[in-house]
Amino acid sequence: MTDAEGGGDLSRVHEPIELDLAECWNLLRSTDIGRLAVSIRNRPDIFPVNYLVDDETIVINTAPGTKLAAAVLGRSVAFEADVLDPINQRGWSVVVKGDAAEVEDLEEYLAVERLGLETWTTTDKTRFLRLIPSEVTGRRI
Repeated sequence: MTDAEGGGDLSRVHEPIELDLAECWNLLRSTDIGRLAVSIRNRPDIFPVNYLVDDETIVINTAPGTKLAAAVLGRSVAFEADVLDPINQRGWSVVVKGDAAEVEDLEEYLAVERLGLETWTTTDKTRFLRLIPSEVTGRRI
């Protein structure tokens, strides 16, 4: 297929390469923006979030509301982070599936707060979610 047929330049198409677990965590540590996918009343929703990796879990700072309630009440979540270079058509994507729990223990809360997770919004975000992975997969494109 040629570009004229709507398929783009096939000479630039790359086969995805599956990443091992260690590389997935290293890549997750290299950025701080991802997406949290939850189910709200049996309908999927996705939220952009700032995050940090803490001991092979994902920590998200959030405010009370739909995202927090859906993640905690629904429990099973998916999280995805990626970096794409459209000019060179290269990048990576890592998906973490598992359960979300609100950080409620005071000692754990203070430890998470000291991690220094910063957000891009001015919303007062005083709650933390910890995503405990059951599956971590990634690919480099």
